[in-house]
Amino acid sequence: MGYVVAVGADNAGVEYKNRIKADLAADPRIDRVVDLGVGSTDDDTAYAHVGVAVARQVASGEADRGILVCGTGMGMAISANKVAGVRASTAHDSFSVERLVLSNNGQVLCLGARVIGVELARRLAREFFDYTFDATSASASKVEAICSYEAS
Repeated sequence: MGYVVAVGADNAGVEYKNRIKADLAADPRIDRVVDLGVGSTDDDTAYAHVGVAVARQVASGEADRGILVCGTGMGMAISANKVAGVRASTAHDSFSVERLVLSNNGQVLCLGARVIGVELARRLAREFFDYTFDATSASASKVEAICSYEAS
C-alpha cells in the first residue's frame, strides 16, 4: 500500500507544485495525488485557504501526507498547523526533511519557491517519502507532548 498525498500551492508556488505533483504521480510509493489548488499563477487564492485544505485532508485521514508550496513555505506551514492533528514545517534541506518525519512525525512538508530552486524542491519532496516515524523512538514522547497541547 502506498501513500495518498495532498498537494497545494498559492500562485507563487503553483509551478513548483505542478512539477512535484508529476514526480509523485510517477513514484511507485505513491498511490494517489490529490491536487487542492491553485491551478494557475493567475489564481490569487490566499495561501491560508490552500494550506488548511491540505491539512484537513491529512487530519481526516483522506491523505497520508501533504506537500505545500508558497513563496517561502512559512505561510503554508503556519496555516496547516492551525488544523488539529497536523504537524507541518518548512524544510529547505535534506536533514530538515529527515528530522521533520523522524523527530516530529511531520505529515506536511512546506517548501518555498522563492527560497530554493525547483530541482532541490523536487528532491526534498522525493526524500520526504524515504522516512517513516518510529512510534517506539525517543522522539515519540516529544511528539505526544506536542499533541497534548491540542487537547487543552
